[in-house]
Amino acid sequence: MRNQIQVPEFILLGLTSIPELQQLLFGVLFLAYTLTLMGNILIIIITCTDYHLHSPMYFFLRNLSFLEICLTTVIVPRMLTDLRTERRTISFAACLSQYFFHFFFGCTELFLLTAMSFDRYVAICCPLLYMSIMSQRLCFLLVIFSWMGSLLLILIPIVLTSQLSFCKSNVINHFFCDYTPLMQISCGGKHLLELIHFLLSFFTLFSTLLLILVSYSYILITIMQIPSAKERQRAFFTCSSHLIVISICYGSCILMYVRPIQDEHLDLNKGLAIINTVLAPLLNPFIYTLRNQQVKEASCLIKLLRLGSRGTCDD
Repeated sequence: MRNQIQVPEFILLGLTSIPELQQLLFGVLFLAYTLTLMGNILIIIITCTDYHLHSPMYFFLRNLSFLEICLTTVIVPRMLTDLRTERRTISFAACLSQYFFHFFFGCTELFLLTAMSFDRYVAICCPLLYMSIMSQRLCFLLVIFSWMGSLLLILIPIVLTSQLSFCKSNVINHFFCDYTPLMQISCGGKHLLELIHFLLSFFTLFSTLLLILVSYSYILITIMQIPSAKERQRAFFTCSSHLIVISICYGSCILMYVRPIQDEHLDLNKGLAIINTVLAPLLNPFIYTLRNQQVKEASCLIKLLRLGSRGTCDD
């Protein structure tokens, strides 16, 4: 209530104030958002209706697609509205809600990407034990842990943020209520929150990234045991697509949240946030599922490992 009395609403500066550029951005973002929804919804429908895709890998992909829809919907519709209106105001409650759901879905995605890397490790390094290890119960537990772990991580920062006083200004130099611009307009009592946020971000990002790197290290060691240079090249191509997505996600998050808050980095944060909230959800359906040739190569790799690395994909 104290915050709502001092600052009943915030003003979002958005990406740009140039009218011509706003119209261009509206068209680009609207098209990207539409394609993101269509691609991820299509993945969910296909993997639910086709019984051939009722496997742990596609179970995780369904959850990832749902997360991508949630993450981009928290940010993009509001951006589109602000680009078509002159008064870009947002209430304190709506701002805090946007801040909460953005980090909640983002942290859940990091945990889910870690679970997917473990699934690929078992599929490639332990193919004969894949179905026994990646049981339906374990898959559900990994997804539940991803959601619940993210919720527990965000609870303390969101409670502390709700108690801050925003008396310096009500202008947020961003296109949504992100952590960094909120801290810059607060007027006291934020040092504990900054420390907690840094520690939680550091722990979440680097612990999950370490697990992913360990999984892919074992995958690459297994791939190197394939005698055929052509099949090794195809296998590396299969892994590189997933690693590119992980690099984009983790690279942008680390640059945004695991460093001190500085004014000169706000424009950089906007660009990195566009990558996380618009570009990554748009590209993920194509990289993970819609590239059928990549799925064939991954299946071929597992087949080669089951045959003791003998033969080729054309056999």
